[in-house]
Amino acid sequence: MSFFSPAMRRDPYPLYDQLRRDSPLHHVEPTDLWLVLDHAGAKRALADHEAFGSAVAPGSSVEHWLIFSDPPRHARLRALIMRAFTARAVAALEPRIRELSRALLDRVVARGELELVADYALPLPLMVIAEMLGAPTDDYDRLRRWSDVMLGLSLTLTGGDAAQQAQSAYAAVTDEMRAYVEVLLAERRAVPRDDLLTGLQAAEIAGERLSLAEILGFFQLLLVAGHETTTNLLGNAVLAFIDHPDQRELLLHRRELLAPAIEEVLRHRSPVQAVFRVTRRAVALHGRTIPAGKQVLPMLGAANRDPAVFTAPGRFDITRDPNPHLAFGHGGHFCIGAPLSRLEARIALPDLLLRLPNLRLAHDEPWPPRQALHVHGPERLRLRFDP
Repeated sequence: MSFFSPAMRRDPYPLYDQLRRDSPLHHVEPTDLWLVLDHAGAKRALADHEAFGSAVAPGSSVEHWLIFSDPPRHARLRALIMRAFTARAVAALEPRIRELSRALLDRVVARGELELVADYALPLPLMVIAEMLGAPTDDYDRLRRWSDVMLGLSLTLTGGDAAQQAQSAYAAVTDEMRAYVEVLLAERRAVPRDDLLTGLQAAEIAGERLSLAEILGFFQLLLVAGHETTTNLLGNAVLAFIDHPDQRELLLHRRELLAPAIEEVLRHRSPVQAVFRVTRRAVALHGRTIPAGKQVLPMLGAANRDPAVFTAPGRFDITRDPNPHLAFGHGGHFCIGAPLSRLEARIALPDLLLRLPNLRLAHDEPWPPRQALHVHGPERLRLRFDP
C-alpha cells in the first residue's frame, strides 16, 4: 500500500474503506504509525487528552506550536488568540474578504480560464491571515514559500532523505522567519497596531511575557494553518461540484443550502486528512493495545466516511442532515480558525460559481495533490469557464 503516492492522495477513500473493513485500527509497521480510521475511535483520540497527547515533538523546533501542546499550557496559549477569532471579530472581516475575493476574480473573469489555486484559492485566505497577523501583504510570495516549507514537515513521517531535507529546509526558513518577526515586533513596540503580533507582544502567561520562540511559534502556525484549510476547502469544493453537477445546480437554485454544502465538502473531501497524537500510556482500542509513546494518526478523512455514522458515506449530498463530521477536529483542540474558514468559503463559493459560469476542468490530466502528506486538495487546478 502506497499511502503517499499522488494517486492515493487524490483519492484515498477506497483504501480507507478497505482498511476499516479489516480493522478500524491499523498499524503501519515500516513507520510504526497507528492509524485510527473510524469515527468513534478518531473522536476519542481527539478528545481524550489523558490517553492521547498532542505534544508529539518535545524538544523540536515546533514544540511551541499551539497544536503540539497539552493542558494546562494549551489552554493558556489558546486563550491568547481566541479573541482574534471570536464570532464578532471574524464577522468584522467579511467586508475585507469580499473586497479581496472580488479583486482576485476581476483579474481573471474576462479571460475564460484560471488556475484556481494560484489565482484565487491560495491568495485569498493567505492575504486575510497575513493582515490579521500584521505581516505586509506585499510579502505574499515570501509568506507562501515559508508556508510550503512548513507543510513539508509532514514528510518526516516517511523517514530517509525526504525527512532530512524537510527538516533542513524548515530550519533554514525558521531562521529567516525569526529575523522577520523580530523586525515586525520592533515596529509594534514603536507603534502598536490592531493586529495579532501587537497583541502577542503585550500578552502574558502566568505573569510572564511570551518569549520570542513562543511568538514565532504562533506566527508560524497561524500563517500555515490560517490559510491551508481554506485553500484546500475551496479546491475540493470546486472539484466536488464539477464531479456532481446536480448538486451544483441545486445550490445555485437554493442558496439557503450554502452552509450545509460547505459542511458536506468538509466531510466528503476533508481538507485535513490526519492529525497527530502520541499515546501518553498504553491505550486499549478496538481490541488491541497501542503501547505508550507511539505516534497515532486519527484519520479525519476516513472517519468522515464511516458508514457506521454516515448513510451512503461516498455520496456527495449538500442536503445531508445531520452531518457530525470531524473535519475541524473535536474537543479542546477544535480548530480555532473554523469560523474564519467557513466565512471565507461562504463568500468564495458563490463568487466562483456565479462570476465564473460553467466552471469546468481545462483538461483530463490528473491534478497534482498538495505536497503535504496530511492534507487533501489540489496543488494546481486549471479551469475554464464562460467569460
